[in-house]
Amino acid sequence: MFRYGFLLWLFGATRLAFCDPLSFAAALETATRFSPDIAAQTAGVEAARSAAVPAGALPDPKLSVGVDNFPVSGPDQGSLTRDFMTMRKIGIAQEIPNGAKREARTAAAQANIERAEAERRVTILTVRRDTALAWLDRYYLERREALFDALERENQLFARTVQAQLATGRSLPADAIAPRQEAAEIADRRDELLGQIARATANLKRFVGESAAGPLAGDPPVLALDTEHLRGHVHEHPELAVFVPLTQMAQAEVHEAEAEKRPDWGVELAYGRRGAAFGDMVSLEFTLGLPVFSRTRQDPEISAKRQELTRVQAQRDDTYREHAFMLETQLADYEVTTRQLTRLREVRLPLARQKVDLELASYGGGKSELTTLLAARRELIGMRLEEIETESRQAAIATKLYFSYGAGTVDIDAAATAEGVR
Repeated sequence: MFRYGFLLWLFGATRLAFCDPLSFAAALETATRFSPDIAAQTAGVEAARSAAVPAGALPDPKLSVGVDNFPVSGPDQGSLTRDFMTMRKIGIAQEIPNGAKREARTAAAQANIERAEAERRVTILTVRRDTALAWLDRYYLERREALFDALERENQLFARTVQAQLATGRSLPADAIAPRQEAAEIADRRDELLGQIARATANLKRFVGESAAGPLAGDPPVLALDTEHLRGHVHEHPELAVFVPLTQMAQAEVHEAEAEKRPDWGVELAYGRRGAAFGDMVSLEFTLGLPVFSRTRQDPEISAKRQELTRVQAQRDDTYREHAFMLETQLADYEVTTRQLTRLREVRLPLARQKVDLELASYGGGKSELTTLLAARRELIGMRLEEIETESRQAAIATKLYFSYGAGTVDIDAAATAEGVR
């Protein structure tokens, strides 16, 4: 079992060694290029473009073949040539919807293309944002793991301090157990962290594939956030942009329904061949639709389409309010997190380090107990972990703001880092 486990570990380490480091920008580029969701949306755009080609075209013409005035009784019964009224006919007919209806269908098809393109932009934005969050999640978890390396080294120094105190008779024999207990606690927390890193790697793999198996490269970028600009451009969010073509589609459907009140027309040209004793015939026929029952046919359809337009506009307003609320909430969280992180770094951490130094000096001088020193050390360890967690939370909020309302929405088709990242 040991050999089997060692071989598995060696295989994983070798695989990791041959994977290229994955930077933040490379992760976004890879996810954008190979995302199945984006590929599906791209196919949807091409489908909408293909469907728009025949949107305003005339219907296919109809070919008619038959016999007119075929005798079924009398002396000419069953003959195609003896009666002068009998003729074999072939013709072609073309239905011609009114121009307003065809224009409305063309407008709806074009709006459908724009809708598909807008939804593709939303998908690209979502993929890039989620990839960025997955990369940041793993990055800060690995930062915490690196902190545990430092904690283990500090614990070794702490153990030597305790041993020195024991040698001079300034501490109790039971104190020798404390560093070992703390080392076991650090190991337990590190094992839990390794599990979180494995889950974060699996999540990142959803977006970048096997590239997630390699190490991360570089630090996360600093995302430029302008609070006033974000508030002033919330209406430009890609999800709200989808409602522009949706509204155009609904308006085009209203116009098409209104155009049903205008008559369509058609034309048919036919050639009739009679018996040899009679001349052949040519027929030209025009048809005109009569929308005389608009109260029970066209008017209800027009009303339904207008209600659909109202629904789309109301949904757009609701989505705008939701995004405005989300923006204000995230901005508030970002400001609070930024203040907490500044206070933690400038006030709480220095005080905690000073407290540990003082407690260690007191313990070395035999003026305090080991439990007091241990409590101070655990408090400092907790704050150092809290610093990374708070920085991670701040980065996640900034990423959501940047890719939802900031410069990250400007060029979401680009695989490289968007404008505003430095």
